[in-house]
Amino acid sequence: MNNIVSGTKYLFSPALCCLALVLIASVCVSQARAETLVLPPVDVDLLGNIRITRALQDDTLLDIARRFDIGQDEIVLANPDVDRWLPREGTQVVIPSRYILPPVERSGIVLNIPEMRLYYFPPAAANQQALVQTYPVSIGRMDWATPIGLTKILTKSENPSWRPPKSIREEAEASGEPLPELIPAGPDNPLGSYALRLARPGYLIHGTNKPFGVGMQVTHGCVRMYPEDIEKFFPEVPVGTAVQIVDQPVKIGWLFDTLFIEVHPPLEEKQQEPTVLVETAIDLIDAASQQQPLVLDSQALKQALEKQNGMPTAVAHSVRD
Repeated sequence: MNNIVSGTKYLFSPALCCLALVLIASVCVSQARAETLVLPPVDVDLLGNIRITRALQDDTLLDIARRFDIGQDEIVLANPDVDRWLPREGTQVVIPSRYILPPVERSGIVLNIPEMRLYYFPPAAANQQALVQTYPVSIGRMDWATPIGLTKILTKSENPSWRPPKSIREEAEASGEPLPELIPAGPDNPLGSYALRLARPGYLIHGTNKPFGVGMQVTHGCVRMYPEDIEKFFPEVPVGTAVQIVDQPVKIGWLFDTLFIEVHPPLEEKQQEPTVLVETAIDLIDAASQQQPLVLDSQALKQALEKQNGMPTAVAHSVRD
């Protein structure tokens, strides 16, 4: 780590003011539902902004999460001192709507499993700004893990019926809640109103009849979206779209001269000693320092690794010659 200097001195460059205006404008093209953001240049990795709201009289954190298109675990981690079920009217609630893009090709669909968040990079029309959409999702629980790797959208179905696999029917029967061999389309269908089948047998991206589970590790391996999100997402994604599923509990990214880190709790089945996340973070920062020397704020890094709240934190600044 010869290019990393430990310290807390922050070095800022004023040379990128025009780019700053572009990024500020990218906060939200549409705040109605899903985050649709202007895709930043290839050398910028952050987008969106942290927002603050206040709880209404009958709100739970889950109500607020859905209102702002945030997953359940995301909003709980961002608000550790707020009661999940009774935040009280007027309580300040952090909306964790700032993201480091996963360090993969910015095309097609990218799903970061520990983040429980999907990114879709629609093809940009000529002479139009490139955009990215991002959605909270549920993923497979410990014994039904969502598979990592490359795949694609194989087929799309509106108002799908569902034939639960034998393994799921056996599990349901053992728990005293047997399932029929066929569940028709309708309000009781766990797939919701839309389903996109992946080129991995048995795995889909679909809606749900249990929206308050979105943003948790609760499925049988499928990727579950809010009903209003998949209603928007479904018609925009063509069959054949590439899908990259990655496992990145630690991400780093640049915004101007500042390096940020975003740390998520590891998946249940991959709960490890804290040193593993630390080693991953140091490896990523070390790799970044090979591109340009850094001044590292070791205290900020320590806090980000301890909190694991999924929100980008500034941990270093580049040293200009």
